[in-house]
Amino acid sequence: MPALDMQQTEQGIKLIKEFFQQNLSTELRLRRATAPLFVLKGLGINDDLNGVERAVTFPIKELGDAKAEVVHSLAKWKRLTLAEYQVKPGYGIYTDMNAIRADEELDNLHSLYVDQWDWEAVITKEQRTVAYLKNVVERIYAAIRRTEYLACEAYPQLTPFLPEQIHFIHSEELLQMYPDLTAKEREDEICKKYGAVFIIGIGAKLSNGEKHDGRAPDYDDWSTVGENGLEGLNGDILIWYPVLERSFELSSMGIRVDKESLLRQLALEGEEERKELYFHKKLLADELPLSVGGGIGQSRLCMVMLHKGHIGEIQASIWPEQMRQECQEAGMHLI
Repeated sequence: MPALDMQQTEQGIKLIKEFFQQNLSTELRLRRATAPLFVLKGLGINDDLNGVERAVTFPIKELGDAKAEVVHSLAKWKRLTLAEYQVKPGYGIYTDMNAIRADEELDNLHSLYVDQWDWEAVITKEQRTVAYLKNVVERIYAAIRRTEYLACEAYPQLTPFLPEQIHFIHSEELLQMYPDLTAKEREDEICKKYGAVFIIGIGAKLSNGEKHDGRAPDYDDWSTVGENGLEGLNGDILIWYPVLERSFELSSMGIRVDKESLLRQLALEGEEERKELYFHKKLLADELPLSVGGGIGQSRLCMVMLHKGHIGEIQASIWPEQMRQECQEAGMHLI
């Protein structure tokens, strides 16, 4: 049986969301911004995720049936907003991002409905380093641990499990440690070992010719060139989640592309025609600030903090009937 009943769960969701976003805002000096649910198609503003997911689209009658796309995330929209608001280095924005990902493969962690705290902060050229990225990750992880403490104080039946420190490893190092495992199996092993991990450099091909995971070429910088070739300035925050006995991604984030890395990554992915899109033209014309940003799953964070076994216990979505029945039999009530 779940540690919290449905009423306690709803109260806990409110508590966690309010506390964490205030902590994130204070930690990274972020101001709240109002975010769109949809953007015009063809401007290059929507997040392409792995490059294969279809966006939900609909015609706009008042614009001659021009197509709008429901956002996948706000990775590129936020950078345009930083420029529009003329945000200075050291400050940024965060939003309540709601999205529909119709091509998502549904399971305990993946839903058609996605809710994130999408955030973005302006940085200087000198801060485009792995050291700076790690510092930001540690500050976000500190906010996550403070939220865990609050949840366990509010509900004493919950026991904290997150380690004090988060461990950093590059995706190529991880491959060398576990060469015979799949990327997902490598994540499980490293998270089981350290409890909380930030995997650096997601999007570029590794020495085995495969990517650790897909990343669109036009927001995160995953191909920064260092002494050892491609290094990467992005990554994922993952934890070991004892409720499901598996690794659990809480955030995807990174230092964003500058002109050089955008051109390099578009070439690597064979997407050079994107240079003619609205967002890309502005970036190549030096009209957008350098930035770091990411998304932190709201329902996922609540799921972890409240020790739930299925994301459907946190958010209202559509699930296959067989999955609903299996969850009911396991004592998990999907909203």
